[in-house]
Amino acid sequence: METFGGTITPSPSEKTAFGRKVLSENPESLGSLGIAISEAVESAVTSEGKYKYSIGSVAGPVLMHQTVVGLETLKQFEMTDEYPDVIIGCVGGGSNFSGFAFPFLHQNFTEGKETRVVAVEPTACPTLTKGLYAWDYGDTAKMAPIVKMHTLGHTFVPPGIHAGGLRYHGMAPHLCALYDHGDIEAVAVQQRTTFEAAIQFARAEGIVVAPESAHAVRVTIDEALKCKEEGTSKVIAFNLSGHGLLDLGAYEAYLSNQLQDYEYPDEAIQAAMKDLPEVDFPG
Repeated sequence: METFGGTITPSPSEKTAFGRKVLSENPESLGSLGIAISEAVESAVTSEGKYKYSIGSVAGPVLMHQTVVGLETLKQFEMTDEYPDVIIGCVGGGSNFSGFAFPFLHQNFTEGKETRVVAVEPTACPTLTKGLYAWDYGDTAKMAPIVKMHTLGHTFVPPGIHAGGLRYHGMAPHLCALYDHGDIEAVAVQQRTTFEAAIQFARAEGIVVAPESAHAVRVTIDEALKCKEEGTSKVIAFNLSGHGLLDLGAYEAYLSNQLQDYEYPDEAIQAAMKDLPEVDFPG
């Protein structure tokens, strides 16, 4: 961004009132997507029209925009006379995964297809697999609207893990409804086994994937190994959603044995639930 003239301010920052509040309470704060959203919204609403805030994930229009990925994948399968038994994608806020999965889910709902749809997240940020399905704020400062979603609590601050964008406390409401209804599955994987799969994939395919995408690679390999053990044959598709050339520091940490596995504790999730908003609908 700086190469092309942009400026970058790491969050939490001294540039916003909320950022200063976070740093005053914890000068060593690692920040979170929730905090960054709060700072971005504050910057927009106090700029007297100079800045606009554009949401990049979670919201319905973003999810639908991303479906070009899944729609193209359907066309690719038509060209090969194949159709996936399982599709797999990494999930953080939900837009990337939804863009890949929604067209296949549409086929499940309207054409009688039975493709399994698997979302993969880090054990350090287990929003779907451990989060409560409840009304919560989309940001830490409570400036964004409340939505019903699987959440770890808007006060959630992730540990210093190499999981790219898979560190949001909540999840796209559309995706959460599908998960709650049983239309998709979710699995959480550890950090080291994720990078192990990324290295294996790179050596086999010549592509260094982003840490986010590596989560999908991990479960794709696991699904393939399961087929091998069972003596079954399945068509498995996963979404390689980004290359890792901007994440080589994470690979260096893994290869130098500095990465540690981390599983977000249940008690921390329970503690965060006390800060959920109280919602009372008439009638």
